[in-house]
Amino acid sequence: MNTMFSTPARAASLFAAVAGIFCAAHASAAAPLAKFQAPGFYRMSLGDFEVTALSDGTVVLPVNKLLKAEQPKVDKMLAKSFVSSPLETSVNAYLINTGSKLVLIDAGAAALFGPTLGKLSASLKAAGYQPEQVDEVYISHLHPDHVGGLLAGEQAAFPNAIVRADKHDADFWLSQAEMDKAPAESKGFFQGAMGALAPYLKADKFQPFTGNTELVPGVKSYASAGHTPGHTTYVVESKGQKLVLLGDLMHVQAVQFDEPGIGINFDTAGKHAVAERKQAFAAAAKQGYLIGASHLPFPGVGHLRAEGKGYRFVALNYSQN
Repeated sequence: MNTMFSTPARAASLFAAVAGIFCAAHASAAAPLAKFQAPGFYRMSLGDFEVTALSDGTVVLPVNKLLKAEQPKVDKMLAKSFVSSPLETSVNAYLINTGSKLVLIDAGAAALFGPTLGKLSASLKAAGYQPEQVDEVYISHLHPDHVGGLLAGEQAAFPNAIVRADKHDADFWLSQAEMDKAPAESKGFFQGAMGALAPYLKADKFQPFTGNTELVPGVKSYASAGHTPGHTTYVVESKGQKLVLLGDLMHVQAVQFDEPGIGINFDTAGKHAVAERKQAFAAAAKQGYLIGASHLPFPGVGHLRAEGKGYRFVALNYSQN
């Protein structure tokens, strides 16, 4: 040892060599960037029911061009929430376990809305369920990002399920006559709905309803047309606890809670959509029940609080129970 460290120069040289070996070993052990999320599900209790929010993924949308307001105004509102356009937008679905029925509300996009979506099946399985266990699927409206996941290839993704949606929406989006007179850029919406429902129609497993209806004990439909001719919100209640799933009554949290009067180009009847949104927001804030929405940032469940002329969304506190 005395010989090894006989001079400061030798000691420094040895230290540098050991440090170099350590650094090289450390560098070679560095992990690559993963660049993906875990399958998206979030589970909560609602009285005797269990609700599981399921993520179908996110899609980037040019919301400052889609929302019916001047782009500089929308950009400013987005910036207040530390986001910008194009906006990475969640596509959510909700699984309701009533104890006797397993009900899926909306089915995601699968391949109908681009390559970043289509994760619903993986999220469902990660949450501990198989598609074969789903008893019923309720669709808020027949746009591609809500019905695409009804298919697995060309087969029914939920082979044992009854699929239900409002008759007004079915009569519109499943109509060849309506598709023929629709503008070219809208025809894909009709084709997506027709293709997604084809195996269920063939098996006599598509059962439309009309208006406000109790579909299974504790789950009711509520007519909220405007975004589409038969757009539906779903009300889930158990033991005095209530969750209202708004579907596409809203799309952009950073804008439409502050100003519910701002619509979006996807609306079939814009004035009706705005009126339904204002009514839904006011009721949720006044009564204090939970809301969920298809395009709120995942998991998209929380409360509304009136704030000035608009509302503030208060996300549900995280719980492991």
